[in-house]
Amino acid sequence: MSMMDVVTEAAFHALAEPHRRDILRLLRDRPQSVSEIAGQFDITQQAVSLHLKVLREAGLVAVRPQGRHRLYAVRPEGLAGLRDFLAEFWPDSLQRLKRVVEADDGR
Repeated sequence: MSMMDVVTEAAFHALAEPHRRDILRLLRDRPQSVSEIAGQFDITQQAVSLHLKVLREAGLVAVRPQGRHRLYAVRPEGLAGLRDFLAEFWPDSLQRLKRVVEADDGR
């Protein structure tokens, strides 16, 4: 298994949990602290911290200190393995769409 496969596997595992997907969506808008994130969900700060740990270990979020807080943000480059994996399924579909559009233009 290549390093990219390992990274992609960790990302899929991290995103298999609905709260983690919701946290990632929330962080898409702006970096936030654990307490800010926890305020958006009906789970404890401790649970949010554990979810963030999994997301961080999968390379999907980064953390940086800001004063007394630690801010979490999405790492777009961490999503690259997922994007590349999913892109493998699109080229044929896009080629078929292109042929259909070109065939319609010829009518």
